Amino acid sequence: MTSSPPRADSSPPGEGYRHELYPYRSGEEFLEGTVGFIREALDGGEAVVVAVPENKVSLLRAEVPDDRAVQFVDTSPLAHHPGRLIGAWREWIKEYTAQGRPVRGIGESPWAEARSRSEVEELRYHEWLLNRAFADGPAWWLLCPYDLAGEQAAIEQMARCHPEIRADGRTTLSADFDRQAPFDFVPLTHPCDPYDEFTYSSGDLPALRDKISACAELLGLTGHRLRELHLAATEVAANSIRHGGGQGVLRTWAENRRLVCEFRDAGYISDPLAGRARPDHTQMGGRGLWLVHQLCDLVEIRSTPRTGTTIRLHTELPADPGAANGRSEV
Repeated sequence: MTSSPPRADSSPPGEGYRHELYPYRSGEEFLEGTVGFIREALDGGEAVVVAVPENKVSLLRAEVPDDRAVQFVDTSPLAHHPGRLIGAWREWIKEYTAQGRPVRGIGESPWAEARSRSEVEELRYHEWLLNRAFADGPAWWLLCPYDLAGEQAAIEQMARCHPEIRADGRTTLSADFDRQAPFDFVPLTHPCDPYDEFTYSSGDLPALRDKISACAELLGLTGHRLRELHLAATEVAANSIRHGGGQGVLRTWAENRRLVCEFRDAGYISDPLAGRARPDHTQMGGRGLWLVHQLCDLVEIRSTPRTGTTIRLHTELPADPGAANGRSEV
């Protein structure tokens, strides 16, 4: 992880979106950087949204004076739904930006709560997508604390996701920031092998739902959660038929106490933010993938003109000792 010389100016909030990585090594160092950031904001009349895991909320509440301009949000419940975080950030800052009030954010993704490598990778992908999501949106400043206890490779990836890095009270430009990251910036993990496979085309949606039902029921997944998965799977498969060359391939397997349904087709989704924020009432299209993110526990979307589109829907399995554990064919 490398950095460029310090910024020539402070570029305060109100002059574009700033996205800053703050690596720290201890609880004391975490507090030193974040509390200073909050106090600086309050001194300047700015609002602050603090979105961190629950244990960090407790730490900061003990250090930050009670102030209506500071809003605390526990990100732990979103650890397993990274695709919903960008929409959440838009909601968290909307009140302040609508008033024209300068706003800062502190956002630490709930890495420790992630249950699988897929969730960790999707959280990291979210960090890069924030740059795209707010490039043309409201001006605000987001500081992202990151615990340096992680693997070196992960730290280097985080530097690729952030245009700026804060250290020793100074902000520098990140020489490792990847401005042109592709849709597959974070590649998908390898699917379970063996897995079950089903090729579908027009007229096959009932058979596809039956296939998913057979897999799900073997793992104890029934009732409303299965119905929600059916709805999400139908939306994705219908898009394959409509936009992906008329057909697609479904793969299913069990992994980390989840049923994974993977859809592959020859289509291309040009917008990596598709489905990550609630569509407004004037928007044409885009509601299907947003609904998929609400119905499933984890959604992974990767798409390039060369390889086509892969979408994985993860649905958590019931806590049943008789259900399959680990990775298995279903």
